[in-house]
Amino acid sequence: MTDSLFTPITLRDTTIRNRVMLSPMCQYSADDGMANDWHRIHLGTRAVGGAGVVMAEATAVEPRGRITPGCLGIWSDEHAEALEPITAFVRSQGATPAIQLAHAGRKASHAPPSDGGHALPSSHDEGWETVSATDTPYPGDETAATRRMDAEDIEDVTDSFRAAAERALDAGFEIAEVHAAHGYLFHQFLSPVTNDRDDAYGGDFESRTRLLREAVETVRSVWPDDKPVFVRISATDWIEGRNSWDVDDSVRLAPLLEEAGADLIDVSGGGIHPDQELPSTGSGYQVPYAEAIREETGVPVAAVGGITEPTHADALVRNDRADLVALGRELLRNPYWPLEAAHELNAEIEWPVQYRRGRFS
Repeated sequence: MTDSLFTPITLRDTTIRNRVMLSPMCQYSADDGMANDWHRIHLGTRAVGGAGVVMAEATAVEPRGRITPGCLGIWSDEHAEALEPITAFVRSQGATPAIQLAHAGRKASHAPPSDGGHALPSSHDEGWETVSATDTPYPGDETAATRRMDAEDIEDVTDSFRAAAERALDAGFEIAEVHAAHGYLFHQFLSPVTNDRDDAYGGDFESRTRLLREAVETVRSVWPDDKPVFVRISATDWIEGRNSWDVDDSVRLAPLLEEAGADLIDVSGGGIHPDQELPSTGSGYQVPYAEAIREETGVPVAAVGGITEPTHADALVRNDRADLVALGRELLRNPYWPLEAAHELNAEIEWPVQYRRGRFS
């Protein structure tokens, strides 16, 4: 049988009921990193709506790794305990709970987008010192200095990812995703646009990818053998005419991440520098990046980027262009998209018993 959008997929020994994944999207609604009713309803509703993987937003492994003061965190046992009711409900609805473990690096300490998204310098009441592969702040954030990470910082961050993965497991998550995209910390090490180091973590491809590979190995070392680890990457910096990260680099990286313990590459793009030139953002505009990685390496991938139509999402799986289809804005607009898509595609999907009166005839 040809795999379709509503064919289960098994990664390691974890079976996901279908190929629809809620893409991790920041909600900027936490207090000191703590999950609350907003996160419970937001994630729980997408599980009720039929998604296969319900992934929590970028969740900081340490306080200075948050993008904004309102971002989720998992740097203490109390943070993990706050997430337990969410994972329990997501699982009870048949979905697979996942979490994106993250560190924002020099793109940390910002106001939420609703408050302008500007940088918060460490002198600000809600700001803090940021760290990165470089001591050059993100362009436009010069009022908020960043510090180049030394060996101790690198060890601390790696240890923070280990502890965060252990807490995520205790909280009931079944998939851990390492966030290495969108200009955040690991992407800052990957890309020659931002990595100006001359030590073991800068310079050539092997050195620039070292920290991410070590972080994935660290997460894998504490994550159970029967549960998958994902890595989200920006397949390209979208910067032409200068030394930058591109799709060829991502194709080269994917098998190294698999060797480090990753089971799927969640493929996005951009975010490293405001000079990026986005391609046309039509339906599936980033799918070719995921397809290239899958075709060249055989590593499973998730595709994302403006995917809205059920027939399109289904075709991505049927034509072996992607193993999972990640939906972001579309699942914000309609948390019941999977139920409606299954009806349109004449696929069988289980409805919550409480909602069966509304099931399509």
